[in-house]
Amino acid sequence: MEYKNYHSSPEQKKKRASRNAARSEMEKAGKVRKGDVKDVDHKNGNAKDNSKGNLRVTSKSSNRSFARNKNAGKK
Repeated sequence: MEYKNYHSSPEQKKKRASRNAARSEMEKAGKVRKGDVKDVDHKNGNAKDNSKGNLRVTSKSSNRSFARNKNAGKK
């Protein structure tokens, strides 16, 4: 159900494609490799902004954890 309701939406497909493109660009630049345990982080949080200045290599744990407010949103 989750895929049908969320992951298959056109907006989420575009965001996923953009994240995959960012990873591919970093692989071509030699900054990450397939199978490493690193994530490509978008500094400004916008998955569609793949400019070089907005991308950085981070650990999975640091990229997937954010400070949260009392409503579980990002601070």
